[in-house]
Order: sequence, then C-alpha cells, then structure tokens
Amino acid sequence: MLHMSNEWSPPIAVPVPTAGGGRAAMTGWRTLFLKEILRFWSVGFQTVGAPVLTAILYLLVFGHVLEDRVKVYDTVSYTAFLVPGLVMMSVLQNAFANSSSSMIQSKVMGNLVFLLLSPLSHWHWFTAYVASSVVRGLAVGLGVLLATFMFTTPPFDSVLWILVFAILGAALMGSLGLIAGLWAEKFDQLAAFQNFVIMPMTFLSGVFYSIKSLPPFWQGVSHLNPFFYMIDGFRYGFFGHSDASPWLSLGVVGLALVMAAAVAVHLLRTGYKIRS
Repeated sequence: MLHMSNEWSPPIAVPVPTAGGGRAAMTGWRTLFLKEILRFWSVGFQTVGAPVLTAILYLLVFGHVLEDRVKVYDTVSYTAFLVPGLVMMSVLQNAFANSSSSMIQSKVMGNLVFLLLSPLSHWHWFTAYVASSVVRGLAVGLGVLLATFMFTTPPFDSVLWILVFAILGAALMGSLGLIAGLWAEKFDQLAAFQNFVIMPMTFLSGVFYSIKSLPPFWQGVSHLNPFFYMIDGFRYGFFGHSDASPWLSLGVVGLALVMAAAVAVHLLRTGYKIRS
C-alpha cells in the first residue's frame, strides 16, 4: 500500500575533488544527483529494504489466498502473474517518494535556500531529482524481483520491454513526485496527494488482477488510467501477453512522461512556491 513517506536522512556532505586530483570535478547537476543518491542510500534499510519486505508480504498473502482460484493467460500461475505487478508498483512508489520527500523535506527544513543560491538551472534540478528517483525505483524493483525468486521465477520474454517501462515509469513518477513536492507546503498536503491521487490510480491499475476480469464499465475506466499502461507494458516484458498492445502502452506512458516533465520544468523555472 502506498503510504506517506516521512523518511528523514541526515545532511550529506558531497566532497568536491580538487584540481589535479585525478577525478572529474563534480559540478552542476551531477553534484545534486550524487547528493540525492547518498540521501536515500544513507538510510537504505528504510528506503530500500522496507519496500522489498512490504512487496514480499503482498506476495505471500495474495499468492497464498488466490493461487488456486485465479488463472490468467491460461498457462501463467497467479503468483507468477503477481510478481511483475509488485515489482513495478514498488518501482513507481519509490520513484515518487524519492523526489517528493526530498523536495518537501528541503522546503520544511529550510535548506532549499542553498540550492537556490547555487548556479544550477531548472534543467539541472529536474535532471538530478528525476534521475535519482529512477535509480531508487530501479534499486527497489530489482530487490523485490530478486526476493521473489524464493517463491517463483517468472519467464523473461523481453528484457528490453522490461527495462523501457521500468525506466519510463520511474521517470514519470519522479516527475510527479517533484510536482507534488513543489506544490505541497507541509507533509500533510503531500500525504493528501498520495492518498487521493496516487493510491487510487495504483490500485486500479491491474497490479493484483487482469482488467479483463472486470465488468466492461470498469475495464473502460482502467483504460483511462496511465498507471495501467505502465503495469501492463512492464508485465508484457515477462510473459509476452498483456491486456493492451505494448506499443499503445509505450505511447501513453511516453506522452504522460512528456506532460509531467513539462509541468515540473515549468514550475522549477518559475520558482513555484520555492522563491519568495
């Protein structure tokens, strides 16, 4: 279940290499990117380990209860069907949590002023925050996938499709997290965004079921949900089967990413709720 991320991490000091030190200077967006990576990795037990454990609990509960009652794609067991959905859900959750929690934490604690004083453009901010969100999402997703091998090993029909949807989905959620973090002025507002926007769209995306099992009306509603296309396209990479064309899913996810990125970049460029 998606929940409010109130994770806290200690301030990270990023060393700046000296001239002649044999390393390329960490300047611009790379410094901010490294800082964001170290921010979540310094509390990896909370930001990576805990989501993996949560996904495994979902697999144990739903897989045990529904294994003999639900059949999908004829030859695919329910437990195997559940694995890609849980992996992708973990990727999306943590990509969103990374950028949103970092931004709101910086605003609430007041250390965002140091970034505002730096010579970083809005594109630098966007690239660093979203790229670090992708790294965290993929790290958690890989951890969930490896952990599920203890219970089942789903087929890998196309690794390329898996990687494409994982990266695009994480980038999309990182962009949405950045928007939410910029919009929210306190943790309660960010929790409302998660509970009333992200959570319903995630649970109605087909993580735990095939939408073909739904009545026609709810199938139509599901096709209006961009989260469905992220989950369905990712699952196609495992089984070579999906409820929608993977090319349609790719188009929808790509368009949603472009729109979310455009909004996030615009908010950063105008200094929305971060400049006064």
